[in-house]
Amino acid sequence: MAAGGGCGSICRERTVKRNVLHGKIVSSAQPRDYALPMNTGTEISPVLIGRREVLSVDEMYRADASAIASGIAGEILMERAGRAVADAIRLRWSPRPVSVLCGPGNNGGDGFVIARLLAAGGWDVSVYLLGDRNALRGDAALNAGRWDGVILPMGMDALDRAGLVIDALFGAGLSRPVDGMPARIVEAVNNRKIPCVAVDMPSGIYGDSGAVLGIAPRCTLTVTFCRLKRGHLLLPGPEFCGEVLVADIGISDDVVAELAPAVAVNSPSVWFDRLRRPAAADHKYSRGQALVVGGAKMTGAARLAARAAARIGSGMVTIAAPSSARAAYAGDWPSFVVEEVEDDDGCASLFGDPRRAALLVGPGAGASQRTRSVTLAALATGKPTVLDADALTSFREDPEILFVATQSGNAVLTPHEGEFQRLFDISGDKIERCQAAARKSRATVLLKGADTVIAEPGGAVIVSSNGTPDLATAGSGDVLAGMIVGLLAQGMAPPVAAAAAAWLHGAAARRAGRGLQAGDLPDVLPLVLADLETRIDR
Repeated sequence: MAAGGGCGSICRERTVKRNVLHGKIVSSAQPRDYALPMNTGTEISPVLIGRREVLSVDEMYRADASAIASGIAGEILMERAGRAVADAIRLRWSPRPVSVLCGPGNNGGDGFVIARLLAAGGWDVSVYLLGDRNALRGDAALNAGRWDGVILPMGMDALDRAGLVIDALFGAGLSRPVDGMPARIVEAVNNRKIPCVAVDMPSGIYGDSGAVLGIAPRCTLTVTFCRLKRGHLLLPGPEFCGEVLVADIGISDDVVAELAPAVAVNSPSVWFDRLRRPAAADHKYSRGQALVVGGAKMTGAARLAARAAARIGSGMVTIAAPSSARAAYAGDWPSFVVEEVEDDDGCASLFGDPRRAALLVGPGAGASQRTRSVTLAALATGKPTVLDADALTSFREDPEILFVATQSGNAVLTPHEGEFQRLFDISGDKIERCQAAARKSRATVLLKGADTVIAEPGGAVIVSSNGTPDLATAGSGDVLAGMIVGLLAQGMAPPVAAAAAAWLHGAAARRAGRGLQAGDLPDVLPLVLADLETRIDR
């Protein structure tokens, strides 16, 4: 076993199965109540109540220690962990020769439990140990003693007959590259495409960042315990995990809550009750008006954003555009209001209109001094404002000017990696960098990617990983920005709007399927929202 704001309305969590990149995450959580953030400000701490928390390696060690201190013996936790893996294997494979690769620590101890339970069920099990059996300590030594078969030294012969490999070598806590015999075995597992099950984390994947330390097996299944770890969500970790099962081994929710973890996995449970439903007395202004600033040449970007804002529920969408591009914008959707603006004063006047509840600057705007001026004018209103694409790139020479303007806390920055690096001189893994950027800018920062990370200024983080590779297409980021501004216009707090839009963006991509173009995403959104209303596992 591997060693902000207020809380609002209560809803119900149920067993959940979700796609994550190329694999799946399956949560074994039982029905229970948890709290959602109120729409009372920019910070969503504590959004991490319930079983959506994502733990660091150190937090998992502390959860283990707290559970043991509360009276659950370590050997019981290890037995439960091993049983969860053995049960998952029996559900997915028929009996076959199994090679269990045991490391020198608690991950290896789990391996001995798995070997014993599978062998008791009639499976042909061979156990291979890295290092000296006499060097095993604690619960790992105890479970090695309970294994009544031969313990073989780690070698390439471990794969000679294997129809299934159990990776119980190192788990999430490994902090140095896999080398020597384990590296050669892992390489052979990958080359021979032998099905592999990881205990806690594929060995070689760093549990806090998802980074590959030397080499790691490409697993069919990973069984982790208590909660997801960051490496299950941050690339490239998910590409090695396969299906991810989160097994309950008896560490209580109270123990996890005491850790106050900063990271959660995105799901509708985070934001579903914050989605605004139209009421009988609503009109176009009460449902929120979004204003999108459009460029003169690349008009498609702002048009995609405007369509997304409308489809996600904004009652009215206005596009501010130069007169030279009016025809392109006016000829798109008849419901768009197109306002001609030729200078900064014209933009400022539109931004100040109290009916315009939220603003979006950047898509197709062009990186220029004018875009800088328009961006600063938007931020000066204090209204919720989304800054995407060129609204960010225009500040690459002097980002501090932008960060001074975002200190109100109402901005959402949506950079991809290149844009992020041009603005922020920050090192670390994706979560650490996003947290630091949000603290510096006092904005909600949504760092895009297959493992999208959303951080708010108080430090809370949501990781959204339900997207698909099909989103790697021109314009999909513009759609995401439009979805965020549409939700902001309806009164959703910036970090919650970013989380909701990111998840819905991924869900729309899955609904559209292969061959999607960015323009398909807004049209699919009503179907995704309708599905959500009837889901019992949200």
